[in-house]
Amino acid sequence: MCKRLKTRVLRLVPGTLNGPSAEHPDGKEVLETTVKALKDGEVVAVPTDTIYGLACLAQNSEAIKKVYDIKGRNGNKPLAICVGEIKDIYRYCKVTVPQSLLEDLLPGPVTLVLERSESLNADLNPFTQLVGIRIPDHSFIRQLSQMCGEPLALTSANISSHTSTIAVHEFQDLWPRLALVVDGGPIGDQNSKSRLGSTVIDLSVPGKYCVIRPGCALSSATATLERKYKLLHETVDQ
Repeated sequence: MCKRLKTRVLRLVPGTLNGPSAEHPDGKEVLETTVKALKDGEVVAVPTDTIYGLACLAQNSEAIKKVYDIKGRNGNKPLAICVGEIKDIYRYCKVTVPQSLLEDLLPGPVTLVLERSESLNADLNPFTQLVGIRIPDHSFIRQLSQMCGEPLALTSANISSHTSTIAVHEFQDLWPRLALVVDGGPIGDQNSKSRLGSTVIDLSVPGKYCVIRPGCALSSATATLERKYKLLHETVDQ
């Protein structure tokens, strides 16, 4: 069981169109406090460009266990990782697609599934050689990953099988088990599409793509893959 913590709620001030500004002095303090919590092995809640997420350091095996415990998540369901820059993908994944493809889709509401590299913690998703990787179009979480100097394990801020969340009060039942909650305000326009999360696409097979989860950016992502990069659509085996 995870220990119960006295949860801090830190608010980001509204800033750019890309989300709350971490360059603001208050934003810098929130970043530094969140980095410390992560490096202490804790789990935090953070805003992304799609929904609220739970994050911990992907290289910290004990922190990963906490995430599964907090969510009540099936141990055979993988966690994605989040990095700050395109170049970071090459450290933790074996990339077989053009860099321009990565740049066309990221940062954005897309998770790309690639073969993992040996640099990634073997205790993260030990049952698969693949890993989903994200660069959200949200300045705070990108800077957070950069300041930590390693990827974040990232999953939705909700109990497994429950509805995803787009405001911090929606997962208030999880707060006692989190080190801190970063409140970036409501995400999206409050409609059902805002809760779909990122579009998850498997690019591990050269020349093909497979949609694992439609998410909120399916049309634009698949159009890019098919029209510009001539990838063939492969269906998921049931």
